Formats: sequence, structure tokens, C-alpha cells
Amino acid sequence: MRVYLDACCLSRLTDDQSQERVRAEAEAVENVLRMVRQRASTWVSSTVLEIELSRNPDLERRRDAEVLLLFAEEVVVPGSAEADRARQLEEHGFGPFDALHLASAEKGCVDAFLTTDDDLLRCARRNPGLLHGTPSPSFSGNWGVTDWPVSSV
Repeated sequence: MRVYLDACCLSRLTDDQSQERVRAEAEAVENVLRMVRQRASTWVSSTVLEIELSRNPDLERRRDAEVLLLFAEEVVVPGSAEADRARQLEEHGFGPFDALHLASAEKGCVDAFLTTDDDLLRCARRNPGLLHGTPSPSFSGNWGVTDWPVSSV
């Protein structure tokens, strides 16, 4: 399985774990990363993710997230086609980084786009035909978005 994890997924690992939802999502991300390390899944990343992570003002959290990028087996470098696709996605309400992540994931031919971003998830649900599927249970079985599947972890 080819997976794309957005910045929210990686950041979830260093978020305050006192809330049950945050702990559950962090555990799900850890499970995905374990599958990647065991070669049961392929992590497709992007330069968009690298840029977004580099913008974190908390140096320690930024470094913790950036070091995880070493496990990505493929890195998508978006081009003009992905920029055009991202603009199209933005017209449907996706934020600029979210749109670039989604376009990069499409270019990387992923089986699952994983996120913990509620705004991205809501936007995907509002636009079921825009991505690659319709609402369905998620990768983790707890939160869902689409069969692309764009899923929360």
C-alpha cells in the first residue's frame, strides 16, 4: 500500500497527548510508520511536506517531524500540472498546502492519503467526486473521508 501522510499526521506525534483523540491518532500514525519501516507500506512524501514542516517555529518539534522524512521511500516534486491541480482544489475550498499535498499524492499514485486535519477532512466530504472516492470508513477505522482514500488516521 502506498500512503501519503500530511504535516498534520507527523505533527500529531509531538502534540499534547492528554486528549484521547490525539493519543489515538498518534498511535495510528505510529502504526503506519511501523508498516513503512517493515516495508509493508510505501510512504510517498513530497517537497511540499518538507517545506510545510520547515515552517514550524518550534525547533524541536520541527526537527522531530523532519527526521521522520528519512523513512519516505519516494519524494514527489510537484510541477506545473500539480500547481494547476492545486489551484482547482483551492477553488473547492481546500487550503493552499492541503491542495498541494493532495495534488502531490495524486502524482505519487498513492492508495491512501492520511491526515488528522479536520478542515481538510470536511472539505473532502463536501467534494466527494473531486478526489478519488466517496465517504467511507477510514484507514484506521475510527474517522473517515473517502475511498481514495483520503482518510484521517
